[in-house]
Amino acid sequence: MNKKIMVVDDSYMTVKELQFHLRAQNDYEIVSHYATGEDALEHIETDKPDIVIMDVVMPGMDGLETTKKLLKKYPQARIIILTSMVYSSTVLEAKEAGASGFLCKPLELAEVISCLDHLRTHPQSDFFLPTVLRS
Repeated sequence: MNKKIMVVDDSYMTVKELQFHLRAQNDYEIVSHYATGEDALEHIETDKPDIVIMDVVMPGMDGLETTKKLLKKYPQARIIILTSMVYSSTVLEAKEAGASGFLCKPLELAEVISCLDHLRTHPQSDFFLPTVLRS
């Protein structure tokens, strides 16, 4: 069964790139996309994603605050932060917010797939690349 993915990112190009790359992967399906955290929170319980790929900088509520609120509302979701804001403070805030993974923009397909595969096969662990943790 495919893992359902919700993408929360105001970048049209990021969403299209994820859709393009994941289309070839049989294990994952993007079931919804929202440009704001508010919209994601409104639809999380009806979309029921297994994994959420979340940007940090968006209009309205940022991705870190959205992550906290989304996990209170739908605690079984695994959230991957995907951002160009690669600072040790952002990584720490993502972990504290409850994120299960952290990836950097621009997208590296191998890293995205590795992260998704890891979260699918190791449901109780997280995925923070060593290069991110050293930043």
